[in-house]
Amino acid sequence: MPLNTNTFARSSLLMLLVGAAILIGIVLSSLFQARMTQSYFTNVIQLRNARAASSDMLVLLYAAETGQRGYLLTQNRAFLAPYEQSLQELPLRMERLRTALEAETSVSDSIARIEFLINEKLNELRQTVEMAESGDVSGAVALVRADYGQQVMNEARQNLQDLIRSFETRLDAGVEELSASAVSMQWFAIGGGIVIIAVVGGAILIVAQHVRELSRARGVVEELNASLEERVEERTEDLMQANREIQRYAYIVSHDLRAPLVNIMGFTSELDATLAAVKAYVLADGDVLTEDQIREARLAVEEDLPEAIGFIRSSTKKMDGLINAILKISRDGRRELKPESINLSELLENTAASIYHQVDEAGGEIRIAVGGARGMVSDRFSLEQIFGNLFDNAVKYRHADRPLHLAVRAMPAKRNGVRIEVEDNGRGIAPEDHERVFELFRRSGVQDRAGEGIGLAHVRSLVRNLGGEITVTSTLGGGSTFIIRLPSDLSQFVRSSGS
Repeated sequence: MPLNTNTFARSSLLMLLVGAAILIGIVLSSLFQARMTQSYFTNVIQLRNARAASSDMLVLLYAAETGQRGYLLTQNRAFLAPYEQSLQELPLRMERLRTALEAETSVSDSIARIEFLINEKLNELRQTVEMAESGDVSGAVALVRADYGQQVMNEARQNLQDLIRSFETRLDAGVEELSASAVSMQWFAIGGGIVIIAVVGGAILIVAQHVRELSRARGVVEELNASLEERVEERTEDLMQANREIQRYAYIVSHDLRAPLVNIMGFTSELDATLAAVKAYVLADGDVLTEDQIREARLAVEEDLPEAIGFIRSSTKKMDGLINAILKISRDGRRELKPESINLSELLENTAASIYHQVDEAGGEIRIAVGGARGMVSDRFSLEQIFGNLFDNAVKYRHADRPLHLAVRAMPAKRNGVRIEVEDNGRGIAPEDHERVFELFRRSGVQDRAGEGIGLAHVRSLVRNLGGEITVTSTLGGGSTFIIRLPSDLSQFVRSSGS
């Protein structure tokens, strides 16, 4: 039955009132859900801060104990650096934990116990370090072996781990509550939207236009999602690769530092053995010595002692070189990058000028072709270090039977990147060493050139700090090509990494 104007007006007004009531209900429900979400979010933040503070305290406690034991073993104050840093930071972390949990009365007893255990452990650490500094190393070691410190450490670790597990459980629950709250808000919005669309039946054209806009937006979102998934996969692969690098790095460092330590310990034992012959000669006090005793004492002074001291000195020198190399790599990661506009062709020409006379005198040549990748925004110092190392290596490991030919090519790459190839006709690298040459303290081929094996590790560290990657293709005796991929605008990468 057709409706007259008044009936239609009354029905439309009723439907609009119903729609308005539903809309008000949605708004009020959304406000309530938003407040609940904010409450959940605040709770999650507090728990995350508490968990982070607990984890930091556990790490600092281990660092303090490690520094103390290293110092007791070696009497080298360098080992006290993590110990002293932990003493400074532990009270701050404890205060941060108390602040995060000031409203959590259920864990106050645990916090008090943890604070007591940490103070007990720190007092034990301070006492042993002070005893060692005053010369009573044996007394300090005896105090460590008394097991009280170990018991305190075990209990503190257990309490902190229990606290961390409790925080993680509550964090999981908080995340689930946030997710449930978001789903509720979504269903409120969807349900209210459907009702409102049904009520406002006269706005079909507007709704149709809105649907078309939503369809277009969905296509954009799907396209963005596809790109995002690809970027997430790349970042995940980068993280996995970084984790593998860290594991290899830890193994290499521990292995290479252990070797000179073993030499030092071995020749220290040799010194102890040699000391007996010298002691018998020096403490004779007028007693008649046999010819064997005199010969052994003379042999100890003229040969055994100088040899042992020489080996110990060379081992400590090697350790110093290894530690300096590690610090150099570490400083690369901490240095603040300064993106600036760079003329790549000019930078490469200036860097190549430092080796030009060596290449030219031997009848070689350097070719640089930049093309469409002439301009980029990056850190000038890092780029100079990267190409300086690669150019020096090309000269250092050139083939003895032919002049060095060095070619540098730069070209645009996908995703606003730059691809730079540094090719030489030098000795080349065996396929099994293509990845190994980028590891710290690792070298390839015949070792007839001076070096510690840190050059290419330094280059890879610099390249990765710039958001790029470096690889090599090479055959033994046939030259090498180092391929560097960098973002063309480092400022975008730095902003993306920091956000």
